Amino acid sequence: MKANRISTAVLGIQMLAGLGAVPALAAGNSQTLTGEVSDAMCGAKHQMPGNAAECTRACIKHGSKYALVVGDKVYTLETSDKAVLGKLNDLAGAKAKVTGKVDGDTVNVKSVGAGS
Repeated sequence: MKANRISTAVLGIQMLAGLGAVPALAAGNSQTLTGEVSDAMCGAKHQMPGNAAECTRACIKHGSKYALVVGDKVYTLETSDKAVLGKLNDLAGAKAKVTGKVDGDTVNVKSVGAGS
């Protein structure tokens, strides 16, 4: 009887450990999100006078990171690719489709295109 309980407990622990790995594996997949290009400091509510594009570009110049606002959620965009950064600058304040690996509230960006 004791051996049966021990093996059941071990099996349960193995199953829990396996389930814990599922979100980590899912986070490694590329996803495409559509939203408005903003900055991480302002998110969906721009603080500076002027339009969203001007505010986003000013905040980026002051050290903020690009962000993508999708509904109520704000994703910080991570990239060092100069072409991607240029495209984000062009699309500041506008709809964009961002493809990359989503990890919580961060997207490691692979590509950016105009959204619809």
